[in-house]
Parts: sequence; structure tokens; C-alpha cells
Amino acid sequence: MTKTRFSPNTSGFMDIEDLRNALFAYLIAKQDNGEFLLRIEDTNQNGYSMDVLEFLFHILDTFHLTYDEGPKKEKENGPYIQSKRLDIYKKYAEKLVKRGYAYYCFCDEATLNKKRLDATDKKESFKYDGTCRNFPKDEALRRVTAGESYVIREKMPEVGQTSYRDFVYGDVTVENNILEDQILIKSNGRPTYNFANVVDDALMGITHVTRECVFLATTNKSLLLYDALGFQRPEFIHLPLILTKNSTKRNKRKNENNLMDLLNQGFLPEAILNYLALLGWSPKDTREFFTLEELIHNFDSKRIHTRPAQYDIKKLEWFNRHYIKEMKEANYLKFVRPFLEATYNLEGKTEEWIKKVLLLYKNNICFGAEIPLITHMFFQNTIDFEDKAVTFLNSDANIKNIVLQFRKEIKHLEIWKEETIKEVIEQVGKKWNAMGKMLYMPIRIAVSGVMHGPNLVTMIELLGKDTVLKRLGE
Repeated sequence: MTKTRFSPNTSGFMDIEDLRNALFAYLIAKQDNGEFLLRIEDTNQNGYSMDVLEFLFHILDTFHLTYDEGPKKEKENGPYIQSKRLDIYKKYAEKLVKRGYAYYCFCDEATLNKKRLDATDKKESFKYDGTCRNFPKDEALRRVTAGESYVIREKMPEVGQTSYRDFVYGDVTVENNILEDQILIKSNGRPTYNFANVVDDALMGITHVTRECVFLATTNKSLLLYDALGFQRPEFIHLPLILTKNSTKRNKRKNENNLMDLLNQGFLPEAILNYLALLGWSPKDTREFFTLEELIHNFDSKRIHTRPAQYDIKKLEWFNRHYIKEMKEANYLKFVRPFLEATYNLEGKTEEWIKKVLLLYKNNICFGAEIPLITHMFFQNTIDFEDKAVTFLNSDANIKNIVLQFRKEIKHLEIWKEETIKEVIEQVGKKWNAMGKMLYMPIRIAVSGVMHGPNLVTMIELLGKDTVLKRLGE
């Protein structure tokens, strides 16, 4: 049975790349009817932030990436928060020492820093020189028992190669003599990232390790640990990077287009998930829209890309627009109305009027927070004319006549409904022999200030007679 895990670092809030990685791990497990595990990595910090952790749970729940095992779903493999597993890591590190695969290192930071500086002066890359590698075991144990500060390092083989075949990137080989004796347990008793993950993945039965391709070159170190500990090697599936629109690596610390912002702006979870699925993977055909269940059915690990994916907010907006268009009317109104209420005072507006304004843009908005931006004409006393709209109004003498005629006709219009407004526009067109763009655009610009927008007749009805006359100069 396939078993994957999502093991986010709690140094920051979950972002889009974390979500993409969680999604891929979930799909790899579920397309094989396997299990998806959640584990919290917090050994590099002093504990973890409850805000960060609760946001993680909220996101997994919002996007329906339900895990089978992990915090709040404890099984025999727990605990699932690494800071609560320190004794486990220490036990396995000590096993490696006893077996001769690891050793106690007493080199202090000052000594190591001097060696790093010496390497820099010689224009060489620093690699721990193994000063404590062959230290007598009895003497090492005596110093440990005496309370001397130490770390536990793995003894890397000094000859040969370590090779593996990554599921996505193919064969990877590293010469062992370039590998540094990596630290397993730090002087504060906490494990390093690499060691903790190997121990946890093995003990928790992870069959497929999914992670970013930046770890391709260090996976060899993990494999040496699996072998030294007598654990079975898992399958490794390294995922392509997600780059910015400018083809640079995203900066997580800057929270570029972070999940909280996207959700607050009215991007739908199903649209975000659909879009992220295509950042590093492609289906067998040209299809682009998938529900989560459809992704499970269609996902094929062999179609994960090796090239980096480019995150484009405009493409995400396009996906989101599709999902908004597909929403049922009642769900759409419930979704989008809070964005309107947060910006404008709706006091005095009828429910029917609010509903018609919102539905007027259902097929046009890209995200919820866009609705107050494109409905401003209904809530302000004056309008700003686009430069190109002003140019159009002055491009033909007949255009002004059309506007003046429209103003004259609606001034005496007694029944203010879409049907009667449409009749007036048609009459104006017949009188001045105008149709299409040359009829509708002058009127649209005169009452809204823009050249393009929603249905003109509906827009005029919703603006109201008094507002339209004011904008036409009465």
C-alpha cells in the first residue's frame, strides 16, 4: 500500500508551494487507494506556533486534503510532532554510534568557525575534517558522561558512490568522498532535519517520499542513513520548483501571494487547488478543469514535470473566474455579497436591487474582492472618464447628438424598466441612423465613464433615472 506524508516546517505559515506539495503527496497516495499522513517538523525551532499550526489544519480542511494519520488522528506511529519525539531520535543516533556508523564530536563552534575561515582564505569549500572521527570510544563515552558538550555525526563512507533512481528526475549518483560527516544530533539534543525525517519516514511506514527538487543532491545522505539503520529505502519523488512570473524562486518569507491573502480576496479553494495541480503536472489530454475527485482518478505520477513551474496570478484569476461562473446563483450571492457590504453602505438599497447588481457581474469577476472595484459606478456621485473614452466621444460629431437625444428621451420616460429603456435606445438609433458600437458605446460612456462593461440596459436601470440624468448634464 502506498503511504505518503506531508511534513511542513512550522517556521512560517503554509503557502501555495506547501499546498501544492501537500496536494501531490495526497494524490500519489489516493490514486493508489493508499494513506496520507501529516507530520509537523519543528525541531529547528523552540517549539511551534499555535497560530501556524491552526492555520495548517484550517487549510487542509478548507481544501479537503483529509489526512488519515497525524495530529488529532493519533495512531500507533505517533506522536506526529517532531519536538515530542526527541528521545526516539536520540535512541537511533546512539544505535549508530554503537554500530560504528556514527561518533561523538566535541569540536566547539569557535574551532569550526576558524576552520571555515581558513577554507575561505584558501578559496576552498568547507568540509568537516573528521577530527573526532577516530576518537577512542572509551574516551568519548567518558567525556559524554562528564557532561562535555558534543554532537553526533554520521561516518560517511570515504570511497565509492551512492546512487538512487528518483521517480521524476531519474538516476542520481554522488561520489562518497565529497560527503561531509553530517550532524545527526545537535549539541542541544535536537535532531537535524535530515536525520529526523529518515527516522520518522521509516518508523511511520512511508513508502513514497515527496519533496522539492532542491533536495535531490542531499538524498544520498538520507539513503546512507536508511542503510546504516537497516531500514528499507522508500521511493523518492522530487517535485519541480514553483517560480515567480519573472522566473525567480519565490520568497516564502515575503509571503508572495500567500494562501491567507488569496482566500481573503475571494479566490475559491477548488480553483486554487485545480490551478496548483497543473503547476508541475499535466494530464494525458488538454483538459484543464478538475475536481479533487477527478484529480485522484486522473493523476499519474509519471506525468510530473522536471522543469520548474511558473506561478502566474493572472492564470489563477482565469481559473477562479471559471469556477465563479459555474456557481449556482444562490451560492454566488452568498459568496460575493460580503465583499460589497465591506466597502459600500447598502442602507436604502432593496434586496432585489443588490441581487441584480451582483448578478450583473457573475460572468465577469475574477475574484470576490473585485466586486466593489467594478461596481463603484453604482455608489458614487461622480464618475471618472477613461482617456480613451473621452477620445471616442470626440471622434464623431454624431456621437454627441446621440447622447443629447438619449438624455432628451429618458427625461420624459415615466416607466423606468429595462424594456422601456431599451425602446428609448432603439428610437435614438433610428433617429440618428446609428447601431451597434456607434449607438451603445456613446451612451455607456456618458453614464459610466468607461467603454466596456455589463449589459447596458440593465446597468442604466440599476443606476436609476435621477443618477443617469445627473451624469448626462441635467
